[in-house]
Amino acid sequence: MSHISATPEFLAALPLPPAALREAAPCYFEEPRGRWKGQGLVVAPQSTEEVASVVRACAAARVPVVPYGGGTGLVGGQISPGGAVPVILSLERMRAVRGLWPEENVIVVEAGAILEEVHGVAREAGRLFPLSIAAKGSARIGGLLATNAGGVNVLRYGNARDLCLGLEVVMPDGQVWHGLKRLRKDNTGYDLRNLMIGSEGTLGVITAAALRLSPLPAGEGTAFFVVESPRAALDLLSLARDHLGEGVSAFELMHRQGLEFLAETLPGIRQPFAERPEWFVLVDVGLARGLDPAAALESLFEAGMAAGLVSDGLIAQSEAQRREFWEVREQTPEANRRIGSVSSHDISLPLSAVPDFIARGRAVIAGIGAFRINCFGHLGDGNLHYNVFPMPGQSRADHMAERDTIKRMLHDLVHEMGGSVSAEHGIGRLKVDDLERYSDPVKLSAMRAIKAALDPSGIMNPGAVLRSED
Repeated sequence: MSHISATPEFLAALPLPPAALREAAPCYFEEPRGRWKGQGLVVAPQSTEEVASVVRACAAARVPVVPYGGGTGLVGGQISPGGAVPVILSLERMRAVRGLWPEENVIVVEAGAILEEVHGVAREAGRLFPLSIAAKGSARIGGLLATNAGGVNVLRYGNARDLCLGLEVVMPDGQVWHGLKRLRKDNTGYDLRNLMIGSEGTLGVITAAALRLSPLPAGEGTAFFVVESPRAALDLLSLARDHLGEGVSAFELMHRQGLEFLAETLPGIRQPFAERPEWFVLVDVGLARGLDPAAALESLFEAGMAAGLVSDGLIAQSEAQRREFWEVREQTPEANRRIGSVSSHDISLPLSAVPDFIARGRAVIAGIGAFRINCFGHLGDGNLHYNVFPMPGQSRADHMAERDTIKRMLHDLVHEMGGSVSAEHGIGRLKVDDLERYSDPVKLSAMRAIKAALDPSGIMNPGAVLRSED
């Protein structure tokens, strides 16, 4: 079914107050990697009923709707580069905390709440909302759930899906699903919550969420450990779990290339090592009262040394130093962006396959040409950010002819090794072809049937996740 473009007259007729209309600022039409430019007319409702009124009007007129959170997505799911002009439905004015129950470890927030603000509200109540990504200062809860965001604490706390108890969602026909339950157990039929999480705005608009909190760790510690190889890092992860159990919050694999990019593009960031190691890990722990994080990390270091897995290490001696260590990890994506990758990959693999993939991936790239590789990521959950860059003195523009070959060969290798070509960023518009190439055909057929059943006019974020027929 063909779609109709939104017009200023259509927006003017929506039952919205003037404050809900937005100027067409560049932020609504750009995405962080600069792959596409979007289009649309922007509205920013302040209530669920206002969101529902917009969606009802769009459904009646067959006008596309693109839900918009913080604009931090890396696969183009938040913009519409072509086709009928959509209504961009921004949740930026829906930021309220609707309820907080520390004794239940639950907070209910609206979809426009910024992640870092949710962190602060939870911390003031003596609780932790553990979802954490580099874009925490601008990413919004609705978008994080719509993409099932991961981040650095998945090892201990899980993805966004694991941190959500209930949702409020405006469906494609404008009806509101009131699913904001604070229950751990609710076996009352199909799980719409998990269907909406990760659907990237193609099945409805998330307007609020009941989120799972955790107790604040009594003590936290962070360390860098130098390892011989990714295989040694994986063995050290197993050792860390043996020693610290669920106390391991994050376990990040990093490569020397990342430090070199930081030195080149962000020289103000303090380098942790006088001599940059080939491979190293960042380990973060959060322990219960009575346990000393620094002592626990020291014990892990000694055990790693004894096992031949660790050759050097740094243990943060203060909260300020912890932040310095984490800044190295969190600013690595920004350094990558400033260098400019030829091809970037958000992939996951079975843990035991990670070292072999890294070795085989390097051989694949070498067979294509001379490139720099910055491979880093969340080793604890098998998620690698495998990014390919031009050599010094060249730019990514010099290698546009090789981009598709690099992507295809690396993704074929991931698929061959039982992995996923989209670990935590989603499908968006960037990976629609990949979904069709690598997905189980039965799964793909079921996804299309769900989309057709819930959104028969195809107005919800057309072209994201599933190819648009318009």
